[in-house]
Amino acid sequence: MTNQIELIMRFHPVGGEDLTLLCEDFTSEQDAVQAITRALDERRSLVLTRAKYDRESGEHAVIVNLANVVSVRISTKDSDTTGQYL
Repeated sequence: MTNQIELIMRFHPVGGEDLTLLCEDFTSEQDAVQAITRALDERRSLVLTRAKYDRESGEHAVIVNLANVVSVRISTKDSDTTGQYL
């Protein structure tokens, strides 16, 4: 079994506040980008099973409707200047 890493995922919707999640569903940033790209291509929501809302202690399953998301930042470090954009 591969090791999952904790990623910081920031979703920027068309309107409203940004959503920041800590997620352990993926093995790398590239793995996360590919999953998001597939969901966008297939016009479906992104399902995360091991996510935390902005530093909460408990994990949740989260479904992100990507229909109104303008950009996504994915990083292993919590910084405004790091991470891949989709």
